[in-house]
Amino acid sequence: MILWSIAILSALAFAGLAWYFASGVKVKSGWQNGDGPIARWLDGRRRRRFNDQLPEALATMANALRAGFSLAQAFDSVVDQGEQPMSEEFAILQQQLRVGMGFEDALESMAGRVGSEELTLVTTAILVSRKTGGNVTEIFDKISETIRSRQKIERKVRTLTAQGRLQGVLVSAMPFVLGLALVVLKPGMMIPFLCSFTGVVSVAAVIVLVALGWLIIRKITKIDV
Repeated sequence: MILWSIAILSALAFAGLAWYFASGVKVKSGWQNGDGPIARWLDGRRRRRFNDQLPEALATMANALRAGFSLAQAFDSVVDQGEQPMSEEFAILQQQLRVGMGFEDALESMAGRVGSEELTLVTTAILVSRKTGGNVTEIFDKISETIRSRQKIERKVRTLTAQGRLQGVLVSAMPFVLGLALVVLKPGMMIPFLCSFTGVVSVAAVIVLVALGWLIIRKITKIDV
């Protein structure tokens, strides 16, 4: 009876965690529109891919402008030559322009949809250059160089903090792995302990301390560039 109670409680806890992590995942135009952990992870992963492709897209547009194409035709070159999600987002931009949306509104819509600081910088530069008559090609070249330098620093930071992140995962998982191993190897000793008041308090304390330690390690290893 005790084993069945533990199994049911464990299943309910797992289902609750799965629901929490999967909640809020609503795909909209290829991006996640939700507040759940999985939604944020997928959103961040797609945004990083977009940012990695952005310098190459800027170079493609700059070359198209040098060849005498218009800005709209430069967008078409990104759709034709780019990879997802870059080509997908510019395709949506082109569709919005074709149905009558204003150029400024379409750019701001894409920037808000993607949520990338680099893309916001690009859209702001495009809009300012259109109003002041600046050289868009030179602006694309400078922004592309700036983004490449920033990404180089970010990759270096991730490399330097990789060991700390791995240690945080291993240290956080170790108590639960050892506890599960003891339950399997010594059920006669562990099950009565887990069913007792002392055992419940000990497990709760372990969970709180592990979560606190993980948050501290994540705070240390997460460096914004």
